[in-house]
Amino acid sequence: MASLGDIMDKGDNFEVKDMNLANQGFMNIEIAESHMAALMQIKKRFEKEKPLKGVRVGMALHVTKETAVLVRTLLAGGAEVAITGCNPLSTQDDVAAALAKEGVKVWGYKGENNEDYYRYLKNVVAFNPNITIDDGCDLVSEIHKNHKELIPNIIGGCEETTTGIIRLKAMEKDKALKYPMIAVNDNKTKHLLDNYYGTGQSTMDGIIRATNILFAGKNVVVLGYGSCGKGFALRAKGFGANVIVTEVDNFCALQAAYDGFRVMKMEDACKIGDIFCTLTGNKHVIRTEHMKNMKNGTILANSGHFDIEIDLKGLKGIASSERRVRPFLDEYVLHGKKIFVCGEGRLVNLAAAEGHPSEVMSTSFCGQALAVEYCVKNKGKLPVSVIQLPEEIDDGIAGLQLAAMGIHIDDLTPEQIKYLGSWEEGT
Repeated sequence: MASLGDIMDKGDNFEVKDMNLANQGFMNIEIAESHMAALMQIKKRFEKEKPLKGVRVGMALHVTKETAVLVRTLLAGGAEVAITGCNPLSTQDDVAAALAKEGVKVWGYKGENNEDYYRYLKNVVAFNPNITIDDGCDLVSEIHKNHKELIPNIIGGCEETTTGIIRLKAMEKDKALKYPMIAVNDNKTKHLLDNYYGTGQSTMDGIIRATNILFAGKNVVVLGYGSCGKGFALRAKGFGANVIVTEVDNFCALQAAYDGFRVMKMEDACKIGDIFCTLTGNKHVIRTEHMKNMKNGTILANSGHFDIEIDLKGLKGIASSERRVRPFLDEYVLHGKKIFVCGEGRLVNLAAAEGHPSEVMSTSFCGQALAVEYCVKNKGKLPVSVIQLPEEIDDGIAGLQLAAMGIHIDDLTPEQIKYLGSWEEGT
């Protein structure tokens, strides 16, 4: 497909859909900031201390109003920033325009074709970043595959999501990883909040916007019962759905059963499900042999990072017709029955909706901002591997969010501290 660059608004350091959308973008960012008090506290400290002065941060993240608040936080810390999207359907065009108007190096639009996606990614690479921030590992992968000459100047990187961590650990196993990567996704204040509460709500939001379907009484099949799957299953249950879980991990399947959900093989679930949502980070978990056994009117959605969890190429190959019936809903006719796919099989919460609520992204992006600071403070000292932030930083993020919510917790007494540090006192 040809590049759409000739119809974009662009300058030396940006390429966005329409600069006239900037005012709406500014208002959306303003609303996001009002719900991201924890991150705003870090921004305030960064403004005073400038811990990132002179550091170039290259970002491949969803260009949303919440991400814009992270960008402003890094800029406040003295960093230079360049950003592009990490998924062709996740950029919010008004936010991209607002960032461009603020002078941020930004490239992206909602609905990017493959050529533009990688052209924009290479623009961030050409920025010669000292630190990379990824959601899905495409930026890290591009640098390691095609721009190894940049690696000596890279202090480290931060990864936002489960899929990216899977890829990074595969790189580490193959001894392909060449600079330290902080697994921000492994923070408790990320995967146990963002993945669980954020994905649950925003996935539901995306499917409903795409279809306007009633969940009550439907058989909803949740493929994958990690943190994201747990969050979505809980919300589907809350909407009155009959939840079915498919899993390949014994413990996750056991958890699903103990949570009150039916657990079965996909070969059985495919025959009775009304709505299917993939949340695995894996490839082709819904395949053509499953689709052939699905009911007429079945709805398919994906909330994993990449558009490979549903075998769309296989579906296109066996469908007799395909058409766009709503802005983010495609109809496929298969042996006389209709199967609907939300958001082109891309992550439905951003393709068809606005992504996670600002509050839950606040703690995630606290993790990103503090991970960047941690990389800078520990330049040359971190192992070339996938590492976690220290527990005290993660706990500090939780404390910032509690303060933002006006919640106060107890302190240990001196006696309790002594008891917890001893072993002699017992029965």
